[in-house]
Amino acid sequence: MIRKEDVYRIGKLGKTHGVRGEISFLFDDDVFDRVDADYLILSIDDILVPFFIEEYRFKTDSNALMKFEGIDTQERARELTGCEVYFPHELADSDEDTISWAAIVGFDITDADSSRTIGRIAAVDDSTINILFELEDGRLIPASEDLITAIDQQARTITMRLPDGLLNL
Repeated sequence: MIRKEDVYRIGKLGKTHGVRGEISFLFDDDVFDRVDADYLILSIDDILVPFFIEEYRFKTDSNALMKFEGIDTQERARELTGCEVYFPHELADSDEDTISWAAIVGFDITDADSSRTIGRIAAVDDSTINILFELEDGRLIPASEDLITAIDQQARTITMRLPDGLLNL
């Protein structure tokens, strides 16, 4: 059984395309292409199910047409419309220098000086040049490389040295 903590969200399936079972895949992270993945994980009725990739082609830098094995008609593809798409942490190619924003959702942020946990990342706002970590309690923390002292992917933590008073804003 695939557990939610073993995967991270990389996108969502959109509308069907054509009659052969292709479906639009709107993605935030192209890790499936970088590591030449054999499968993606779809959330169907809150159950994580692997679907093997037959082929795909990019339409834009954030949209691909995806064809899964066994999904050969428009009707079958339509059943997948709106499904969230996940990728296994263990297959991701990330290291400290190339980890994607999508891969760090769920990481805990730890204070470098006190070693106490500040909070868990619920989302990453990268809509502006100043990228922010949004914590589960709603606080926002700048995702500046200058503030990050370490990333431990195994422990799923990011250690940061934050300026005095930042958390009190």
